[in-house]
Amino acid sequence: MTILCVRFQLPAMDEAALPVLLGLLKEFTPVVQALPPDGALADLRGAVRYFGRDAVELAALIRVRALAHHGVDCAIGAGPGPMLARMALRQAAPGAVRVMPEDPEAVREFLSGLPVRALPGVGGVTARTLCEYGLDTVGKVAAAPPSTVQRLVGARAGRELRERANGIDRGRVAPNAASNSLAAERSFPRDELDPGRHRRALLSAAEELGVRLRARNQVCRTLTLTVRYADRSSTTRSRTLAEPTAHSAALTAEAYRGYEALGLQRARVRVLALRAEGLGSAEHAAHQLTFDPVDEKIRRIEEVADRARAKFGPRAVMPGPLAA
Repeated sequence: MTILCVRFQLPAMDEAALPVLLGLLKEFTPVVQALPPDGALADLRGAVRYFGRDAVELAALIRVRALAHHGVDCAIGAGPGPMLARMALRQAAPGAVRVMPEDPEAVREFLSGLPVRALPGVGGVTARTLCEYGLDTVGKVAAAPPSTVQRLVGARAGRELRERANGIDRGRVAPNAASNSLAAERSFPRDELDPGRHRRALLSAAEELGVRLRARNQVCRTLTLTVRYADRSSTTRSRTLAEPTAHSAALTAEAYRGYEALGLQRARVRVLALRAEGLGSAEHAAHQLTFDPVDEKIRRIEEVADRARAKFGPRAVMPGPLAA
């Protein structure tokens, strides 16, 4: 086990917290890949030799240092590759280290009973297609003829999907820094099943991101939605915007589309979070001209509302559903 996937249990989506914690991981290895908003991959192949400890011992040391130096606990998954480390992390309890078995046969046995959606890279559309043909678990995909899987999802995607289902992990940790991004998080005091409340939380988060982006004279290219459930598991989906924007209405519409695409039915949600990524200067961003007077009117109202918030506080102007 040489790859760790770490998820820090941050109290809030603080943009400054993750880079600091990445620095902690870099005390053990320079090969660290940020997974915003609260995670990272670390390749410990060199560290195992240097420190004379195995990856599980180093994972325990990382957790102790995160708690002692930063007051942040973490869950850690360990595996021979990034994909398997991520899947081990999904099975890890808060504050624990979950290790993927090394034996290939044991890995296949571990994966076989999981739903096909558990495989990285399998989204809602692909999962529905596979389930329609009875391939609803990872084990069934692994046992299916390669030609069948390729016919359903495409040649290259089918080949890669079958490899992952058989526990073959060809991924690598790509060193990077925490991405330049802004985040807004909305927590519920208890398990929330009401889609209406979910949408209001997304509206509030998108409004906050829009105001912060415009205050910095920036736009974002990607919007990432994270849903955390009552069992502490989470789902994260990223969507590339049609054009870079800081327009609250556009961010809200994209957040709604991402939420609807998840197809949540009576999900017990505890936290909804939005992250604006791929930030750039608003002055250099391309913008599709429009002859729609309504769109232009909304943008002008938005400018006036920003000035009111700057003078009288963030709650001076807000959408009607939030005012209620």
